Amino acid sequence: MEVGDVARRLSDSDGRTVLIDGRSGSGKTTLAIELHRVWGSSTVVRLDDIYPGWDGLAWAVDHIRTELLHPRSQGRPGRWRGWDWTTNAPAGWHVVEPGQRLIVEGVGALAGPNRALADLGIWVDTDDDERKRRALQRDGDTYRPHWERWAAQEVEYIATYQPRAQADWIVTETPESRVWTAGEVERVHRRRREE
Repeated sequence: MEVGDVARRLSDSDGRTVLIDGRSGSGKTTLAIELHRVWGSSTVVRLDDIYPGWDGLAWAVDHIRTELLHPRSQGRPGRWRGWDWTTNAPAGWHVVEPGQRLIVEGVGALAGPNRALADLGIWVDTDDDERKRRALQRDGDTYRPHWERWAAQEVEYIATYQPRAQADWIVTETPESRVWTAGEVERVHRRRREE
């Protein structure tokens, strides 16, 4: 499986919404950018632009469901509110039309209630040491004092929603390669197609 294969499957099925989840530094953004390039005209929504500060993971999970994904599933425009990390205050609203291709990437994207409103879910796994190295290399001293605080929210989110189990595909990132493995959701789809 490659990103191009995913894009073709989405196009063939007229898929419109993809959720990419995984812990901080796992490679979600890179995968979302690649899918965006291959899939064509799509909007990428980064949860990093939505979380209302360092304690906002749970809020963002609910926000994207109620404001973005649910309205789109009903044929209405969805929207999301940004967060200005510089002023530590809410920023403007952004609209995503129901027929527009959408990629939502970030920790919290693949919660069960959110997955039910999307066409495809991807969980990205990467070794913990590598994740931390990447995240701190990317965000440096801005993120360093908040690493443990954010990681605790990730652990709680994973325990509550078990997002990996909601994934069609598990992508394992290593320094040498990216390995795609069918998740439980994809295996169920395959069994149904074979019946």
